[in-house]
Amino acid sequence: MAQRPLLLQSRFLRELCPPPRSRRRSIVTNASAPPSSSTWSIPPTTADFADDQVARLAARPLHLLTLSDLVRHGRPPLSTSALLSSANFTLSLLPIRLAHRIRALRNLPFIVVSNPHISRIYNNYLHSLSTLLPLAHSPITSLAAEAAFTDLMADLVQTHANTIPVLARGFLESRRYIAPADVTRFLDEHLRARIGTRLIAEQHIALHLSSHPHCGDTPAPPSTHIGVIDTKLSPVAVLRHCETFVGELCELKYGVRPSLVVNGAVDTTLAHVPTHLEYILTELLKNAFRATVESGREREPIEITIAKSPAEPYPSECNTVRDGAGADVEGETFDPGEGPPTNVTIRIRDRGGGISPAHLPHIWGYSFTTFSDEAVGPAGGSNGTIDALNTLSKSGGEGSSLAGLGYGLPLGRAYAEYFGGGVAVQSLWGWGTDVFLRLRGLGRV
Repeated sequence: MAQRPLLLQSRFLRELCPPPRSRRRSIVTNASAPPSSSTWSIPPTTADFADDQVARLAARPLHLLTLSDLVRHGRPPLSTSALLSSANFTLSLLPIRLAHRIRALRNLPFIVVSNPHISRIYNNYLHSLSTLLPLAHSPITSLAAEAAFTDLMADLVQTHANTIPVLARGFLESRRYIAPADVTRFLDEHLRARIGTRLIAEQHIALHLSSHPHCGDTPAPPSTHIGVIDTKLSPVAVLRHCETFVGELCELKYGVRPSLVVNGAVDTTLAHVPTHLEYILTELLKNAFRATVESGREREPIEITIAKSPAEPYPSECNTVRDGAGADVEGETFDPGEGPPTNVTIRIRDRGGGISPAHLPHIWGYSFTTFSDEAVGPAGGSNGTIDALNTLSKSGGEGSSLAGLGYGLPLGRAYAEYFGGGVAVQSLWGWGTDVFLRLRGLGRV
């Protein structure tokens, strides 16, 4: 059986960096216990800080987060000063990001936030912010404090691991009180912010695990990774990994699997986040495989074309999103790239019959899927469709079915757009669909 994509394995970061509880208690004295999923209150009272602190942090201007920010501290193993710089840079971003999420949740209708599932997420953000605020008053200046901070990052990643399915269940139960367009708008903003929060935290954890002060005298083997970023990421290698995973799912469900033909610039590499590309390609291949098989054209291969875009200057505002905040921290610097960035476009072409014109305007909504009720079981849909929030809330965030989640395309687009890429769909109804995935990497790293 194929290995799941790495995005589904991020919880193992928590196991690689287990928190020594005694040390955390000595460093973070005001941290409260994580809120229970079985209790809720509005507003929650588990966090030990004033509401005006949240307001002040949420009012801070947002920082333009780039891939260059994530590699600015250099290649592992890092020196002590570079590792401390990474910790302080991470600490400067996360409290403001968490405060913005808390404010966004507070701006939802009161009856929606009163839902126990959404209240649980609200409590989680308050808890995470309460553990970071005691450290934000002074810079991290020792390896012991940096190790304790990394423990907190591992806790933060673990605490928010199931945010998506829990929120989906909450919105499903509250959908009488909030418009679908408002749900889509909130989830789009929230999921994009969550991508950045996890990326910032996991980047520092990865740098910590491979840093010189924590590696002893054993030299690290050569690697193309800088934290969670692979500076020589091969789209074809990721594509083949995802093909095996999705193909086995398809064969398990339908008994057959289409073949994949890859052509174009197959030797292209770029600096990007492997887990992001794996998630995007997995979701796009799920759609292509299902459409091909269900249209009865499983003998028609799915064609993948990889194109490396011509070199172009790096615009100052490309490859960025307004998704973090905090001042720069002093420390060792690292040139994140020389020359223009590598831009790659991946076209996925299937003969699955295309997308109905009636469905095409809705494919980017978080509550839309073309999967029928009969194929999944009884739950909530109308006009032959199932509410995607219902399926998503049951998936645990790691559903492996070929359809029915409804959030694959919009969330995949969010991952692609996060660093200046994008996803576009062209459908020829009655014939097939072309999906264009644009990726923007760094320059030569």
